[in-house]
Amino acid sequence: MSQTRFQKLQEAIKTYGAAAFENLLRCKGFGDAVIKGLPAYLECSPECVTAVPPIGEFDPRKDYGEDAFSYRHRPVIVLEPVQFGIALTVKNFEDSGSLWLRTALSIEVTGDSFDVFVAQQPMIRIALDYEGKLEPVFEAVYREFLNTFQLEVLEFNDKRFSTGIGFVPDSKIPDK
Repeated sequence: MSQTRFQKLQEAIKTYGAAAFENLLRCKGFGDAVIKGLPAYLECSPECVTAVPPIGEFDPRKDYGEDAFSYRHRPVIVLEPVQFGIALTVKNFEDSGSLWLRTALSIEVTGDSFDVFVAQQPMIRIALDYEGKLEPVFEAVYREFLNTFQLEVLEFNDKRFSTGIGFVPDSKIPDK
């Protein structure tokens, strides 16, 4: 007996649900591995690296656990990239305070690999069997954090802006 259209829709929804759940579980495991392995790559204490929400307000000292992942904020599981944030806390050299940075990662299973995006950097493809193969992701996170500071300092030191832009009162502007 052939299936009705409605039964075919039910079957498609069942297949979709299974794929969405598999994507979620695989991406969550991948994200946990990145968070766990990043301190060794950066040669810092594990307390310096925490999983945080990828957007919005957060406390870098708080352990968000699964709430750091985007799927926790959705009422249903859908087949979409899983996003999470990584916060890095760095002690200041000059005082007793610390500075933190956050970058967002987006992970999605595509075929036999993960497509990984670190902030706005190019996609990184990592095999589903990722154990011992996360260095490209760690390097991209490191570069993202380092670039944040280097770009800020470059802009601060850019002398082109010290005399190239300014305002003059209207009375000093010559008529055309």
